[in-house]
Amino acid sequence: MSDNAFGGRSVEPIVPFLTNNRSFQVLKLNNNGLGPAGGDVIANALLESARLSKAGGQKSNLKTVICGRNRLEDGSAPAWAEAFAAHGTLEEVRMPQNGIRMDGIISLARGLAQCRNLRYLDLQDNTFTSDGVLSGINAWAEALPSWSELSTLNLSDCVLSTDGEIPELVTVIAKGSNPKIHTLQLQNNNLDTDTFKLLATSISTSLSSIMRLELQWNEIEDDDENLENIALSLKQRGGKLYATDEEEEEEEEEEEEEEEQVPEEVKEEKAVRDETGDDLANLLNKVSIG
Repeated sequence: MSDNAFGGRSVEPIVPFLTNNRSFQVLKLNNNGLGPAGGDVIANALLESARLSKAGGQKSNLKTVICGRNRLEDGSAPAWAEAFAAHGTLEEVRMPQNGIRMDGIISLARGLAQCRNLRYLDLQDNTFTSDGVLSGINAWAEALPSWSELSTLNLSDCVLSTDGEIPELVTVIAKGSNPKIHTLQLQNNNLDTDTFKLLATSISTSLSSIMRLELQWNEIEDDDENLENIALSLKQRGGKLYATDEEEEEEEEEEEEEEEQVPEEVKEEKAVRDETGDDLANLLNKVSIG
């Protein structure tokens, strides 16, 4: 149902589905204009679903929640956190670009800490600090060891550092809090050479599982030896450091070339799946509450 602008005032028709259908595993609500009020309604529906499952002696089936670009803000974050904790089964959570600030980020850290099987977490372009206060950073530093299965973590554009200090959550990651982490995205977070030095000293030991590290748009100096050492270590094991726009552009060009080589029958199959999703969204738009 992504990219359908039904907004916060039009979410009620899907509440019965979210509450009473406890078989679905994936919920995708990207760019729907939910706002804090709509996000609160959706999160509370998921919370009620978890309570009904528990009352019936059933384990939740919910594995994936994708709810980005919805202006959820701090107002709905506590409800989402409570829903995540109640389900406890989430493996993938993507909530980028929602204007969630430090208080909401703290709530999400505590709620998601109850999802021990979390593997993919994306909170890009939300704010972890406030005027030098680091409570959001500390909350996430505490939560990180809860996710031993975590493989992808995207905290780009999250204001992790206010004045070049090493974020505590990066220190925790560098110590090996998430032994299976494969992709770590930390773009545009005011990180400088001190943080790069920490990552360089850990990249071949406690961070030996990392294959993709993104550090673009931080305080990067030319010929930083720490970045050179990180890049070399990753290259030796088939991974890659992204520290400049050029490196990312090169990868995008390679992906475009690969996409052009996809057989026509595969493209047609994808088109059919997309049409099916659009049909479902159209049916839900026609639902009304009596």
